[in-house]
Amino acid sequence: MRLLNLYEVWCAVRYVHKKFSQQYKATIGADFVTKEVLIEDRLVTLQIWDTAGQERFQSLGVAFYRGADCCVLVYDVNANRSFDTLNTWHDEFLNQASPSDPKTFPFILLGNKIDVDGGKSRVVSEKKAMEWCASKGNIPYFETSAKEDRNVDSAFLSVAKLALEHERDQDIYFQTVVADPVPEAEQRSGCAC
Repeated sequence: MRLLNLYEVWCAVRYVHKKFSQQYKATIGADFVTKEVLIEDRLVTLQIWDTAGQERFQSLGVAFYRGADCCVLVYDVNANRSFDTLNTWHDEFLNQASPSDPKTFPFILLGNKIDVDGGKSRVVSEKKAMEWCASKGNIPYFETSAKEDRNVDSAFLSVAKLALEHERDQDIYFQTVVADPVPEAEQRSGCAC
């Protein structure tokens, strides 16, 4: 199962590695981690791609977005600009991923860094985030602290369940890729040594 985590790598690192570091290197392009989880007696391997959430890497989107089973949008509750870019990232993901039914493609929103200054630095209210989620078709919303490990596991478990549920509703699609096809004229001529 392929999941995309747009913007905050901290949540994915906390979920997969159970650690938090103030010195984590910024993602350039994309980063990738995996985790196996048991859901309804089924072992599921989550492939979590962090695509940095920076506009300068938006052109890399198609390569990473296609084939995703769920998209996790993460913003910083202490930064209006972070929240204000959610519409752009949501729409850009749908545009580049080209899911068969954009209206039912699973998204989850995480409001991260709820621990900063005991909540005194917060500028995006939970109500505002919930209203945004409602406007996008009732996207599930979690408030998290990767630093203090609050709600991270439950958020990603919800992501996995939502992606599995969506997968069951979709037809299975197999993609065939032919690597370096040889032109028909070359196939017929020449020595078979």
